[in-house]
Amino acid sequence: MAGAQSFSLVARLKARWSLYAQDRRGAAAVEFAMIAAPFFFLIFGLIEVCMIFIMSTLLEHAVSESSRPLRTGEAQQASMTEEEFRQSVCFEFYDILDCDARLSIDVRTIETFAGAPIGLPLDVDGNVDNLTFGFDPGGANDIVAVRVFYEWDLITPYISMPLQNMNGNKHLLQVNAVFRNEPFGG
Repeated sequence: MAGAQSFSLVARLKARWSLYAQDRRGAAAVEFAMIAAPFFFLIFGLIEVCMIFIMSTLLEHAVSESSRPLRTGEAQQASMTEEEFRQSVCFEFYDILDCDARLSIDVRTIETFAGAPIGLPLDVDGNVDNLTFGFDPGGANDIVAVRVFYEWDLITPYISMPLQNMNGNKHLLQVNAVFRNEPFGG
C-alpha cells in the first residue's frame, strides 16, 4: 500500500513538473527578475555589514590580548618595541587579516582618561595620517591609550557607500583600549 502511495506522489509531481515546463508565459521568470535585484542587494549589504562586525570583534580581541603585557609591565621590563607589539597584535589575527600596510598602531601615555584620543586619524584626502602615531607604553601607574586601526576594503561598490569613511572604497576599523598600568617595578 505504501509503495502505491509513493508511486502516486511521484506520478503527480512528474505531471505538475511537465505542466510547469510547458508553461511559456514566463510569469515566474518575470517575478524573479523583479525581486532578484533588491534581494541580492540586501543579501550582499548584509554580508558586508556582518564582515565588518566580525573583523571589528577580531581586532578588539587582538588589542585586548596584546595590551595585557603593557598593562602588567612585562612589555616595559622586556623593552618591547613598536614592531614587537605590532607582531603580537598580528599574531592574534590568526592569519585572517593582512597586517602589512593596513594596520596602524598608536600607543601613548595620557594625563587623564577623559583626554584619551578617540577620533579617526584621517587627513583631508581620507587617508590615514599616522604622522602623530607613536609607541610610549608608559611606566607604573601611567594611563595608556592604545589605538589600533585597520583599513578594510569594502567589497560591494554601491551598497557599502554609507559604510565608507576613507578614500578608495574603504572603511577604517578602530579599536581603543585605555587603561592604567599596574604598579610594577620599572
